[in-house]
Amino acid sequence: MTAPRVFGVTGWKNAGKTTLTERLVAEFVRRGWRVATIKHAHHDIDIDLPGTDSYRHRVAGASEVALVGGRRYAIMCETPEPSIAEVMARLAPADLVLIEGYKREAHPKIEVRASEDAAPLSPGDPAIVAIAADVQPSDGGLPWFRRDDVAAIADFIAATPD
Repeated sequence: MTAPRVFGVTGWKNAGKTTLTERLVAEFVRRGWRVATIKHAHHDIDIDLPGTDSYRHRVAGASEVALVGGRRYAIMCETPEPSIAEVMARLAPADLVLIEGYKREAHPKIEVRASEDAAPLSPGDPAIVAIAADVQPSDGGLPWFRRDDVAAIADFIAATPD
């Protein structure tokens, strides 16, 4: 299998990144694509709860714990934050990897803007190749899509060269 297409969704907090990512996943899956996602969080995350067996394994010192159920599994790693490449190497094959967050990485991204009041990210990031906002941006220059025009955004992502 060839390497997946990689595309990011970035923007400031509460701009609508997760909503757009969720809707893009659904749109691409509807089109028959296999999609994986990577979500970056700027805070500590923990999907494991005190008292559970897997939590006890981690507290005891396991560097990785696989939590496996009948329909899904998660692998929790005790490690410094990995690079996107390291995370992608662990993903199953996909046609598209959508990356939410990671403002400073070099993969192509669409910037989601909730209002004209927030400082735009695109002037300082050449990897931002389009804007998704409810109002056409005044800073111009990049392709613009309404945040809810998911089909057009998906068409743009599909047509963007790797």
